[in-house]
Amino acid sequence: MASQNEDIKQQFAKVFGGGGRIRVVRAPGRVNLIGEHTDYNDGFVFPMAIEPEVRFACRARNDSQVRIASTMFPDWIVEFSLAKKIERGEPSWANYVRGVAAELLGAGIPLVGMDALISNTLPMGGGLSSSAAIEIGTAHSLLALAGMTMDPGRLALIAQKAEHEYALVPCGIMDQTIVTAGKAGHAMLLDCRDLTKQYIPLQANELKVVVVNSMVKHELTGGEYAQRRQQCEDGVKFFKRDNPAITHLRDVTMKQVEASQGRLDDLTLRRCRHVVGEIQRAVDFASKLAQQRYEEAGPLMLASHISLRDDYEVSCPELDFLVEESLKCKGVYGARMTGGGFGGCIVALAQPRAVEGLKMHLEKTYQEKFGISPGVFETSPTAGAGVVE
Repeated sequence: MASQNEDIKQQFAKVFGGGGRIRVVRAPGRVNLIGEHTDYNDGFVFPMAIEPEVRFACRARNDSQVRIASTMFPDWIVEFSLAKKIERGEPSWANYVRGVAAELLGAGIPLVGMDALISNTLPMGGGLSSSAAIEIGTAHSLLALAGMTMDPGRLALIAQKAEHEYALVPCGIMDQTIVTAGKAGHAMLLDCRDLTKQYIPLQANELKVVVVNSMVKHELTGGEYAQRRQQCEDGVKFFKRDNPAITHLRDVTMKQVEASQGRLDDLTLRRCRHVVGEIQRAVDFASKLAQQRYEEAGPLMLASHISLRDDYEVSCPELDFLVEESLKCKGVYGARMTGGGFGGCIVALAQPRAVEGLKMHLEKTYQEKFGISPGVFETSPTAGAGVVE
């Protein structure tokens, strides 16, 4: 940790010059174990914060300017003023920073100018929530320099609004919540309706979480994500006719979905079937994990993947292949695609002794099939974001 902080501070000094007090902020990525595309339907999700992260080195300025640089995009220094209306602009990654600054100002927080360098060990577009990590890291940096703190729940809502307004992604609340409020050694069952959290311990000596990056990039701003949200809303309108109390797919039962066959168009029916089934799977999965019934939890992950592939149609051949091959390995309980879809990562749960064999098998078979070397790593549940120096 200390050497990481020293590294980023040295890099910061090269970009922005030495001197002054430099703060370091860490914001983790996240992997969602189950409960995909349920958060914007007021359902349950089951994510954990992971070790790959975004780290910020930041220093206050004596004017209202904000300057941002990133080690991933070394040719850019993005600059904007806190004293003027903050507009969206290029490069697109900086809109996550602009949006958070604008929303904090809108919430009445008296911000000060900032120079900040972002260092990232999270793959962009990998479905591990690099966007929420940048948003929450930005917020912690700006608040630290202003001498302020904020309740994690409020911070998550501000970051979500920034993503809606500035990145133009109509995301749910899961990513921002787990990045702000993750707990080391635990996954979080989050009720996206009332935002209550239940922390479930993961026994490191019994269970390992393995993330596999397909190295296929997805862009959620490409319209597919917004399209899925709209299809869910169309489903709600249909079910609302029979029961006006229904406001989200969270309120719909599988019996109602099955009874709608022939009255609801097939596409909307399949979208609804995925969401209603996935909400129940997330609750059941958390319960199985809490009871350490891993053999029963694993099949729920595969059921989730099949539903995302066939009913929600957000998978792709690379993800399907990685899931299928993972399940051929002895000691792997379950595997599924994770994140928004259209590329990104899968997540697998395995016995500790199975991890090395799984890694070798996937690296070999994926390379043979697609000519791509996947990024395979084991990770543990970590704490949420905060100032580390």
